[in-house]
Amino acid sequence: MDPVATTLVILALAIVAFMSNRVPLGIVAIGVAVALWLTGILDLGQALAGFGDPTVVFIATLFIVSESLDSTGVTAWAGRQVIGRAGTKRTRLLLVVCLLVAGVTALISVNGAVAALIPVVVVVATRAGLAPSQMLMPLAFSAHAGSLLALTGTPVNIIVSEAAADAGARPFGFFEFGLVGVPLVVGTLLIVALFGRRLLPERSATTLPQDVSAHARTLREQYALPEGTELIGVRRGVTEVVVAPRSELIGLHLFPGMATPSGDLVVLAVQRGGEDLTGTDTTLRAGDTLLLSGGWEELQRNTAGPDVLVVDDPARVRRSVPLGVGAKRAIVILTAMVVLLATGIVPAAIAGLAAASALVLTRVVTPTQAYRSVSWTTVVLVAGMIPLSTAFITTGTAEVIAGGLLGVIGNASPYLALAAVCVLTMVLGQLISNTATVLIMVPIAAVLAADLDVSVLPFMMALTVSGAASFLTPVATPANTMVLEPGGYRFGDYWKLGLPLLLLFLLVAVFYVPLVWPF
Repeated sequence: MDPVATTLVILALAIVAFMSNRVPLGIVAIGVAVALWLTGILDLGQALAGFGDPTVVFIATLFIVSESLDSTGVTAWAGRQVIGRAGTKRTRLLLVVCLLVAGVTALISVNGAVAALIPVVVVVATRAGLAPSQMLMPLAFSAHAGSLLALTGTPVNIIVSEAAADAGARPFGFFEFGLVGVPLVVGTLLIVALFGRRLLPERSATTLPQDVSAHARTLREQYALPEGTELIGVRRGVTEVVVAPRSELIGLHLFPGMATPSGDLVVLAVQRGGEDLTGTDTTLRAGDTLLLSGGWEELQRNTAGPDVLVVDDPARVRRSVPLGVGAKRAIVILTAMVVLLATGIVPAAIAGLAAASALVLTRVVTPTQAYRSVSWTTVVLVAGMIPLSTAFITTGTAEVIAGGLLGVIGNASPYLALAAVCVLTMVLGQLISNTATVLIMVPIAAVLAADLDVSVLPFMMALTVSGAASFLTPVATPANTMVLEPGGYRFGDYWKLGLPLLLLFLLVAVFYVPLVWPF
């Protein structure tokens, strides 16, 4: 089969697999790389080159940096400080939430910022008498806009920056994305503030994130603990566990004030059926509940085995404690990484690796925590789809598609070509990962720019703007999916607010971007 036809068939199968939601994204990406090798489109080195690409390495390190800010309570602290001063008026609170998530997203990615701020926003909305559904979709959509404030906002920014350099232009600067990100954030805020109330549903949440202060109060009431007892703090916390069937704890006599068999935790209370378990001859049975206190790491380590079933994951509760252990070190290391990226003293991948290593060496995150924090789905997705971009170039597939587009729209105006690229990217981005979409579109955009004899920079920047406009469905991005249940949303709720935002992003990509990065 002709190499161009083979490449297009592989692309079509990949899109179908992405849209089916039945095949894991990582498996689809790996399948693409393997298929390109099996069909002889690429040799083995080219097919696997994505897994050693500096872009992929840098993306992986950003997840570790994001984890350090999240797990040490830096994000929770920022959220409480800002939102706590916003009052209870809907518009002001909404604008503060959107500005906060946009700023946080610029440094720790869309998914990390949204995940960290959902509990804070739900609690604040509830206390202000507002439906979470009025706040959470704007939270996710503002994060998309905020991802364009800096290089680290999304993997797409890193991809298009490297692609611009590969096409013979130059990489984008760390804060250069802000030239388009700021207008998008402002426009998003205006649309949300002016039309959000009418376009967003008033609906109760199906699930609510945990309010740590309420959780501590519930535990005090359940176990009749003194009101002044500090249960959840910076260095120490509590967790409620249930004795599991066949647990080695069955038959032991535990009482409040004693240490657990490991010696790391202290028993605060023991209950059976909601009643305190007292008496010197009482022993534990399966189903008994224990309230344990200790250091956060000790709590997590000693409750991870098969002997107990954890009611509230200590790691999840710890993230809601503002400025926990290691927060200052995390902030210093993040600042150093941003300085390295902004000045360009070292390549981005080296700056990311240095930051990730420093976080582990200074014990802000453990090695295990660092490995677990990486979204391997994203890493494998990018690594597996990079060879498809290579195949588009080496087989001439990008030339064929670009030529077809030019045949339809003509070559009189680069604006029409840019609009065609943006529309195609936005359509695909509602159905499959925006990262995968941009990787598919990068070589096509580069060829279009070359054929029109114009700069590739506006095409690459427009791609990242179009890729961020994933607003119409809850499956378009993980951030959209995250707010689905806490906001009580339905599939059809997204396009109502999403459509005007998508049009804003399209207008900015087609008309504003070329003003800043001329053809």
